[in-house]
Amino acid sequence: MGLVAEFEIDCEALPLAGVAAAVPDATLVLNMQFNHGNRPLFLVTVQGGSQTAVEKALTDAYDVGEWTLIGQAGDTSRYQVLPAFGLEEQLGEHLDDLDGLEALATADAIIERIAVVPGGWRQTGWFASRDAFSKFSSFWQQNAGFRLHRLTRDGESEPSGDGLTDRQHEALRIAYERGYFDIPRQASLEDVAEELGITPSSVSERLRRAQTQLIEETVATTWPPLPN
Repeated sequence: MGLVAEFEIDCEALPLAGVAAAVPDATLVLNMQFNHGNRPLFLVTVQGGSQTAVEKALTDAYDVGEWTLIGQAGDTSRYQVLPAFGLEEQLGEHLDDLDGLEALATADAIIERIAVVPGGWRQTGWFASRDAFSKFSSFWQQNAGFRLHRLTRDGESEPSGDGLTDRQHEALRIAYERGYFDIPRQASLEDVAEELGITPSSVSERLRRAQTQLIEETVATTWPPLPN
């Protein structure tokens, strides 16, 4: 069964990240049309914010070649944007592994939504397997910044774990992203503790409590009662 992930890529060099930073009160959703050579055409849906400010930001953006207003409905505007650079050209100075970037284009994944945010992109994607997601997340962890917000199996609308505290959520997320739960393990308790700024024993306790809570919410509720 595949996975659905919502995550944030922290990389200011990603297309239109500067536009999002210039108009933080607007929501920008990006679709890329890859049938336009090495410069995919961008279709950008903008909700909220000042139209004047959005269009000034598009005009001033170093990575925008041309833009055209396609249509409006209420506070929603749609633009066609021709980028000034291809993705490899734009990201080349900021990524160490351009071959890895090319490989992502053939990954067993579909990126369903790209929200452009100040400093990067927030994406929702479908991944055919855990391995496909791991390759994707590992690339961005090594080359930029990667923050996982949600990871579920396809068919599940929301992840379990609503009973977890914010600190437990954070500990599980960091441990997962760093490979603490991988086989073989890619990170130690000390690695996770260093990122969280707490002691390894505190991390261990926080992870045990989080795992116990998850078991109680999911597996334990489906077990038959023990015989007397």
